[in-house]
Amino acid sequence: MIPQTEKDDTIIAMARRLQDVCWGEEYERMISGMLYTPLAPELVEARSRARRLTGKFNATLYGDCPVAAVPQREEILKSLLGRTGGSIYIEPPLFIDYGCNISVGDNLYANFHLTILDCGLVSIGNNVELGPNVSIITGEHHTQIQERKAHRGYEFTRGVVIGDDCWIGAGVVILAGVTIGEGCSIGAGSVVKANIPPFSIAVGVPARVIKSAES
Repeated sequence: MIPQTEKDDTIIAMARRLQDVCWGEEYERMISGMLYTPLAPELVEARSRARRLTGKFNATLYGDCPVAAVPQREEILKSLLGRTGGSIYIEPPLFIDYGCNISVGDNLYANFHLTILDCGLVSIGNNVELGPNVSIITGEHHTQIQERKAHRGYEFTRGVVIGDDCWIGAGVVILAGVTIGEGCSIGAGSVVKANIPPFSIAVGVPARVIKSAES
């Protein structure tokens, strides 16, 4: 893939519905899929804020009573994420780049070691369950060595969408630009690099549809 050359007004409009967005020229370039520098001050500060909040969230792992930590975790997640539905349960530790670029629906469950590199927008629907060690990656780099050398220090992104009622198995990696349709199940250890149609069961490296989730 190659980066976009113009800002994406549709994606920027979507970001305007999120909270605590780190607005600026490089932010708009970032979410639009253009080449951008992650060293822009607003982006550095946004990542620092996310580190502080995830640090507080992850610290709850070591409390004496896990049940008592649940309300505290939810409050932190509501501050960290760009938009949240009801009933979010994520097991720490959690690792996130910005947080403000993530929107989640109702009834999200995620097991240990969820990693979301949300340089691009990440949308997770209702009733989604994520197994342990799931990674969602939106960042991209040139694969041609000369292009990569010419743009050293720059990167670009593509967003990720996970539809309603999906199950993402342990150790799944979801790469930039992927849409997983509603009602899908992704087998453990899969690497998802292309769109998965709704109501599919997909497994493998790269993930391929093996059957319908409706049968």
